[in-house]
Amino acid sequence: MDFFAQPAFFALLAVAVVPAAVLGFTGRRIKRYGLVASVVFLALLFSKDLAAGACLLLFVVLSTAVTLGYARHRRRLRARAASTAGTSGASGASGTSGASVPVAPSRAAFFLGIAVLIAPLAIYKLTAAAGTGLLGFLGVSYLTFKAVQVFLEVHDDIITEFSLLDYLGFLLFFAPFTSGPIDRSRRFAADAERRYTRDEYQALLVRGILLLLAGVVYKAVIAAVVFDFYSWMPTRSTTLLLDMAVALKNAYSYGIYLFFDFAGYSLMAMGASYCFGIRTPRNFRAPFASIDIKDFWNRWHMTLSFWLRDFVFMRFTRLAVKRRWFSSRLTTACCGYVINMGLMGVWHGITADYLAYGLFHGLLLAATEWYQKKSRFFRRNKDKRWYKAASWALTVNLVFFGFALFSGQVLSTLAALALQ
Repeated sequence: MDFFAQPAFFALLAVAVVPAAVLGFTGRRIKRYGLVASVVFLALLFSKDLAAGACLLLFVVLSTAVTLGYARHRRRLRARAASTAGTSGASGASGTSGASVPVAPSRAAFFLGIAVLIAPLAIYKLTAAAGTGLLGFLGVSYLTFKAVQVFLEVHDDIITEFSLLDYLGFLLFFAPFTSGPIDRSRRFAADAERRYTRDEYQALLVRGILLLLAGVVYKAVIAAVVFDFYSWMPTRSTTLLLDMAVALKNAYSYGIYLFFDFAGYSLMAMGASYCFGIRTPRNFRAPFASIDIKDFWNRWHMTLSFWLRDFVFMRFTRLAVKRRWFSSRLTTACCGYVINMGLMGVWHGITADYLAYGLFHGLLLAATEWYQKKSRFFRRNKDKRWYKAASWALTVNLVFFGFALFSGQVLSTLAALALQ
């Protein structure tokens, strides 16, 4: 059973929402029932692919053992540091509260934990490029992001206490499982712990149903129509001019199809989440209204973009500044953008198309950062209406060229020309 794609799923979802609604309307927490419902949905999702289900189970066991084990390790370090600080204070030194005592980072445990968490995804991506796809399962990319996020927040002492059921509830929540949006653990936990009033849950339920309906229209109606147009090819013999027109048609129609298909899925995932009391964040915010490429990534697949910003870009730039790897903060930021988006391309898949897509956007972001920091022309004109219109037109065309890279249209065309 595919999520958000088959009538059977929506029928089961309607049944599953009933107990959630009873709990919500009576002011009780939905989180434990949400975990049970998620396990049922995932069992149905993998019922016809037991090997993938086994890979999911292996990932869950590994990530749970690594993350909870590392959390206990961090607690022991904090307790030891607090004990040492207390002893020093008792002997006459200036006292320091245990909560403020810095904890040694334990680099070996940290890097080992990260390696174990990303190993299944790395193995899957590498073997998928070779045609096998070992340790892969539907949702492995998004699940890895969630597991790594919790581990990093444990490492940063942002999360100090959490239970096994709470961790599994976040990791396995079915609504965004296969394709996001990528939620944040603390935000998810706040919703899961909340007891809604009758009016609050009613508002959530109504909004959830409306989001589900909007997502169905996006994905099953608009995206389907646009895909038919994208798939249409002229039957008569082609000329160079017609070939160019078809290439443009494919590039733009594919980008529009991708938006409505993915945004439709995201809306439905949000809608199902709302019904279970979880306000999963939005993933798109009018991306084709972007006036520059940085604005685009603040609007397109926002949960992925913000995850990479917070857990890759910011960490890289802080480390680079601390170690003085580059001569200026601008150079640091530009390199950070290229690394950040290059990783995004690798995350999609280790193929020439995806790698080119990530590198393309990384270089665009770096060029935009340099231009906006260095250009007097930009500073003089950035607020003028004509400049915003021109910047919007350039951005949209660059975005659609990126989609053509992503779909393989550009590289396949170049390869065909090279063979002529």
